[in-house]
Amino acid sequence: MNIIFLEYSTILLFFSFAAVLSFVIFLLSYFLISQKSNQEKVSAYECGFNPFDDARATFDIRFYLIAILFLIFDLEISFLFPWSIVLGNLSYSGYWSMLIFLIVLTVGFVYEWCKGALEWE
Repeated sequence: MNIIFLEYSTILLFFSFAAVLSFVIFLLSYFLISQKSNQEKVSAYECGFNPFDDARATFDIRFYLIAILFLIFDLEISFLFPWSIVLGNLSYSGYWSMLIFLIVLTVGFVYEWCKGALEWE
């Protein structure tokens, strides 16, 4: 039990320091900055202009599809990087499981492309 604590004590110390520092910075910014609000500060704006339309307008579904595709391929990269680091030490099952994972993602990407989800009209 002592060995595990010694190995992880540096990480625990780092997270504790980060939490305390974040809390101190938040409190300092709250107390040191003047809290005077005026009409300009509390008004809504879009890139410096008054709002053009209602904020509750619906978005096109293609925005959501692009966001989901981005998340999927971003997660793919987060799986690919550690896999590429340990590729020389992996067995054949590790290699083929990642290859199947990549094939499934590629088939999904081709399907989305063929359905026209990536085209803007």
